[in-house]
Amino acid sequence: MSTSSTTPIEDALKVKIREALKPSSLIVHNDSHMHAHHKAMQGSTSRETHFRVEITSEAFQLKMQPARHRMVYALLKEEMERVGGIHALQLRTRTPEEEERQLAREKAEKATTIAEIEKQ
Repeated sequence: MSTSSTTPIEDALKVKIREALKPSSLIVHNDSHMHAHHKAMQGSTSRETHFRVEITSEAFQLKMQPARHRMVYALLKEEMERVGGIHALQLRTRTPEEEERQLAREKAEKATTIAEIEKQ
């Protein structure tokens, strides 16, 4: 019985981000299956080419989005350069404070929507 992972790139991505950025939240979406039919993916044997990654970390404090993204790209340089590696990487990078503000906005919007529905 083999113990090797069926998602080695995703696994490496998670390990590298966790070790370097110590995120309070890390969500990884492997969207490769939605892009397998694209012309650029023809001939690729990799099933790990397209990712959406949401990272909340104190490491992003006082850094603008481009600097945050460069931090992540640097961590994943090997996975992005290898043949059959990461072809597309969509990032959402936030600090814990930014995440709290976003969650508060979403909660307020939901409450407003519920109140509007109840008025009807």
